[in-house]
Amino acid sequence: MQAAEAKVLSVNISEKRGEKKHNVGKAYLKANYGIDVDAHAGDWHRQVSLLSLSSFEKMRNLGADVNYGDFAENITVAGVDVATLPIGTQIKIGEALMELTQIGKECHKGCAIMQQVGTCVMPLEGVFTRVLEGGWVKVGDKVEIKASGTRDPFVISLPEDS
Repeated sequence: MQAAEAKVLSVNISEKRGEKKHNVGKAYLKANYGIDVDAHAGDWHRQVSLLSLSSFEKMRNLGADVNYGDFAENITVAGVDVATLPIGTQIKIGEALMELTQIGKECHKGCAIMQQVGTCVMPLEGVFTRVLEGGWVKVGDKVEIKASGTRDPFVISLPEDS
């Protein structure tokens, strides 16, 4: 499930929704909110998104010219396939602790990557988390699985008040 050297490759933000994200090298993850300067932060279950290097490699093998942040993921990781983790899994990255809340999401209509190669990994392999404990996350930080979830990995877990 996780290699010994699981680590952060990129920390990405965007100022507006629907844009590719760009690597800022490090960011502060605020508890129950996400990355303060990212368009997707807020009091909801999709505060911070993650995508694994293996997902990029799949798309590159299909001919897609993609870079970290192109799938609008906040954190790109290597050494762990985040899409295989069950909902409820706790992930420690740098100083922050997150809980996996959703696997996959509907692609934006007419997504450029889908148009380029006919498929996209985000609907099945991108994961979303809520920030349990805030802290700094930066490129090179260790990624640790702290507690494994127990729920079905393909069931979306929404906050109680939704």
